[in-house]
Amino acid sequence: MANKDYSNLNKEELLKIVEKLDARKKYGLIWDEEKVKEQFEKDAENALPVLKEIISKKITDKDSSKPVNILIEGDNYHALSVLNFTHQGKVDVIYIDPPYNTGSKDWKYNNDYIDDTDVFKHSKWLSFMNKRLVLARNLLKDTGVLICTIDENEHATLGMLLAELFPNHEIVCVTITHNPGGIQGKNFSYCHEYAYFVHPKGGTYISNVKREDVAPTPLRDWGKENSKREGAKNCFYPIFVKDNMIIGFGDVCKEGFHPKIANVHKKDGVIEIYPIDKNGVERKWRFSRQSIEGIKDELICQNIREELVILRDKRDFRWKTVWTDAKYNANVYGTQLVNKFVKTRFPFPKSLYAVEDCLKACIHPKDAVILDFFAGSGTTAHAVLLLNKKDGGKRKFILCTNNENGIAEDICYPRVKKVIGGHKDFPDITGIPSHLKYFKTKFVKKNTNGDDFKTRITHECTEMLCLREGVFDEVKKTDQYRIFQQGNKTLAVYYSLDRKTLPTLKKELEKMDGEKTLYCFTLDATGLSKTEFANWHRVTLEPIPQKILDVYKQIYEY
Repeated sequence: MANKDYSNLNKEELLKIVEKLDARKKYGLIWDEEKVKEQFEKDAENALPVLKEIISKKITDKDSSKPVNILIEGDNYHALSVLNFTHQGKVDVIYIDPPYNTGSKDWKYNNDYIDDTDVFKHSKWLSFMNKRLVLARNLLKDTGVLICTIDENEHATLGMLLAELFPNHEIVCVTITHNPGGIQGKNFSYCHEYAYFVHPKGGTYISNVKREDVAPTPLRDWGKENSKREGAKNCFYPIFVKDNMIIGFGDVCKEGFHPKIANVHKKDGVIEIYPIDKNGVERKWRFSRQSIEGIKDELICQNIREELVILRDKRDFRWKTVWTDAKYNANVYGTQLVNKFVKTRFPFPKSLYAVEDCLKACIHPKDAVILDFFAGSGTTAHAVLLLNKKDGGKRKFILCTNNENGIAEDICYPRVKKVIGGHKDFPDITGIPSHLKYFKTKFVKKNTNGDDFKTRITHECTEMLCLREGVFDEVKKTDQYRIFQQGNKTLAVYYSLDRKTLPTLKKELEKMDGEKTLYCFTLDATGLSKTEFANWHRVTLEPIPQKILDVYKQIYEY
């Protein structure tokens, strides 16, 4: 970026600039968009990204039902472009820990490190994040949640950017104490960072947290003010107990009825318990008669000093917006932990348990797809696998990272490999059987011959199709087609315009049960000939490469 020079502009040119300034929005986040192409844009000039599997890095488990996880090495913009074809609307949770733009040369823009001397450092960071978040939001399900961590350097700007990109979502900022000792600043010692939770408005998207460290509390109101019967008449009623078990609730007591004691013994061993204190003062229950049955499972009866007392044994709580726990210490459960797994040092990894709790806080199915496109040291993968170990889930992670300074090959991959295979020093948080596919982004160059380009991208897109369908095990390969299977799903890819071997493929698929999808090469953008597939039953047909090109046309200019 450079400061603009208006001195050589004529009147008409200046008027156009004034009109443009007058027309732009009056409130919101405005920044000076970077005009110079990012490196990822230069890499993709006259080319489109595809994936290629690195077979030597594949991790398999003898149990084929275990989740298949994905690690993509390459610029995350290109990876997100691919995922816009394979996973649009399929991701349950996105967790990212992007560069914090501290000014300490902790990230690059246009192949240059950004430091405090760059007057456009905030604009460059916003341009960088905006491009990637625009692609990422397409991947979320309607119920999906985005979590983005940040520190004080871009906390405010990120909040406004998220508000613009997710106008129909609720955005909540959680403060996490990740460095109890603090990092010395010029005026303050910083001991916390932030995590933005972005989820749709309305409905419940954040779970409750279970706490075992909270003691049961009296159901009888004990406050000095507004704790008496007259403060809420519908909170004065009997609770029926038999053999120290709560068996029911009575009606709200009439105004003229005044029991003398808290425990009133009735026939058949039933005891009526009223909210009356040891001094005989009529108090009230902390829940009205209309709402008490909703927490019945949390109520217990105990004999305390020869009196039966009703307690609320609550274990489920809302997550608070300030998280303080020793397990969030990024030095102990981030840096020191990662150093045990890999030889190459990685700056400022997250606490494993901070990431785990971020994911656990989001309501999602146990087979959720969780994406991290700033994968770094692989903490998100570790947290996903640890959650699976704890609750028997089959969550799948997708990680995206470049290989600058060996991040992908020397840090992220080795850590994930040890988490899956096991580490002798950490048996409780490793040894979690799973599968892993390792891909790299590559590019298919475009040329003036459109048909030739379509042919080449069709032959290069197999891994993308496998990823889209979640089917990876190859069972048949010929010059014209390939067949893959995973569980009860079958994927077939037909690469040739010559349809002579289609009948053979049809016979192969007819032998197979379950869900079947055929991606068939065609130069015709309108799709496949109905006559060619008139007698194909229980097979979903998809044209390629047009399906891919339609997605890429929204992302790349070509």
